[in-house]
Amino acid sequence: MSTNDPDSNEVSGSKGFSDEQKNFLQGFTMGADVARTVRRLPVISDSARHAGNSASVTVGPAGVTFAGPDQGHFDAFARHDAEGKKLCNEEKAKREKNSLEMWDEIDKRCQADEFPKGTDNFLTKAHGLFYVAPAQNAYMCRMRVPGGHLTTSQVRGIADVADNFAGGYADVTTRANFQLREIPAKHGMDVLMGLRRLGIVNQGAGADNVRNVTSGATSGFDTEELIETLPLAEDQHWHLINNRDLYGLPRKFNISFDGAGTTSPLSDTNDVGYFAVNVTEEIATEQIPAGVYFRLGLGGITGHKDFARPTTVLVPPKECCRVSAAILRVFIRAGDRTDRKKARLKYLLDAWGFEKFIAEVEKEYGQPLLRMENDKLSFKEAENRFAHVGFHPQIQPGKQYVGVIVPVGRITSAQLRSLSDIADKYGDRFVRLTVWQNLLIPFIDDADVDAVKKEIEAIGLEWSASSARAGLVACTGSKGCKYAGADTKGQALILAKHIEDTVDLDQPLNIHVTGCHHSCAQHYIGDIGLMGTAVTQGEDMVDGYHVFIGGGYGARGAIARQLFDAVAFEDVPPLVERVLTAYLDNRQDAQESFVQFASRCSDEQLQSWGNAS
Repeated sequence: MSTNDPDSNEVSGSKGFSDEQKNFLQGFTMGADVARTVRRLPVISDSARHAGNSASVTVGPAGVTFAGPDQGHFDAFARHDAEGKKLCNEEKAKREKNSLEMWDEIDKRCQADEFPKGTDNFLTKAHGLFYVAPAQNAYMCRMRVPGGHLTTSQVRGIADVADNFAGGYADVTTRANFQLREIPAKHGMDVLMGLRRLGIVNQGAGADNVRNVTSGATSGFDTEELIETLPLAEDQHWHLINNRDLYGLPRKFNISFDGAGTTSPLSDTNDVGYFAVNVTEEIATEQIPAGVYFRLGLGGITGHKDFARPTTVLVPPKECCRVSAAILRVFIRAGDRTDRKKARLKYLLDAWGFEKFIAEVEKEYGQPLLRMENDKLSFKEAENRFAHVGFHPQIQPGKQYVGVIVPVGRITSAQLRSLSDIADKYGDRFVRLTVWQNLLIPFIDDADVDAVKKEIEAIGLEWSASSARAGLVACTGSKGCKYAGADTKGQALILAKHIEDTVDLDQPLNIHVTGCHHSCAQHYIGDIGLMGTAVTQGEDMVDGYHVFIGGGYGARGAIARQLFDAVAFEDVPPLVERVLTAYLDNRQDAQESFVQFASRCSDEQLQSWGNAS
């Protein structure tokens, strides 16, 4: 029998070998193939093996035959190869090295007091460590705090980590999360291990993964919510952490649960938003019994001017994790891995349409999803825009929570410990972070409200909802991010003080200050949004902003309009003052919100007021 026959039982080049030798060689070859597969090297085909030294064997990830939890990712890489498309650099990096297997590499690098280089910097973000040069020659560490829920012992532990290994402060993010900054290279692993000792697992906190899962900040003590969403956010968090195949997506991904409570978690800005609805006996069916469900929203990405669009899909609370996983696996298989700017879920939905996408999700889910037309359902019309600031009654009789203002989200370690003391003394030993970059202390007795007010003020923080700082959101800015075109945090505080000194506001106002087009501070949904840019002033370049007016979210959702271009920051506070003064002078009544006012005014009107001297 010819040794080049692919069906031959003989091993290539084995002529004259004994049967025992042949069996040994066959076993050795099979073992080598298994080892190559485990190492993600291509398995050498029988035809190539029988061809001997003359065979041309391609060595590298493009030829991988792989079975296991990463199969979907390698299938996606192969699909792009087959279509003649070129993977972007980040996808090439993910194909060459799985970020989940970098723990020892990160540890070794920290011991050598070195930062990652090249695509290793991108891959290291999957562990929550971001090397943020040139803005800072340091790591930033992003955590994962599902639902923004932390015990006071965890908060104190974070303060200790910040003092020992970082800059002595923490930033509250727009995903109800914490970040630490100014972390030296040698302390990267100290931070990761310090957080794990607190029960905070950063895995998947950055790069192309599902980011911190959000829920209503008042979940569990809200006076209006249909369902408590914190347990669902926590279940989703741990489901993601423990399913390896749900990492390494085509792009970052956001999931949020809205229980229809008093505070909005901005679920309509997420790739997947779950919105609680009540199916009453009058509209219930055999397939959909009466009860609370979640209406599924898909494709939110306000940085690209799109909210999550409603579907007719209803998801029982216990099925949310399974549905999310099915959505993610379809996205993994079909998402674009060639163009980072078009890789978010929104663009797959645009290409396929919702019905095709949902049909693929149903195949992955293993059964049809429940459907009910939205006109049969009742949705929350508006949230309390002051509910995340100040004192408010809880559903528990005799109890209140307080929303503490954290100016532009930055809080010192000493303040974190003091707030923990307040929560221990007057509350229930936990705090909640919010998507508005502040935090809540719940379960305060009515009789203790005045004492809590004094203790908050004593540590240099505020609780008053009338402050312009109450709705102030700002990203890290140029002092901590290489992309930012302005010092957003510092300038946001200057702007807030100017407004407080010059305008007597009696309605809530959200001002979102973001450093660049990535829109980490979500400038498109602010009543007033600022996006940083360099502005030419004589022979100098100075910090400046594009100014957007009229954004909103939820029932009043709207994308803000860019009405003023490249305004030097020194001119921004008086411009905003003039616009707000025009609002107060020209609104229809005292109840008309700024976004309602802006929506009925023309661009020309708003521009004329802003530009008036």
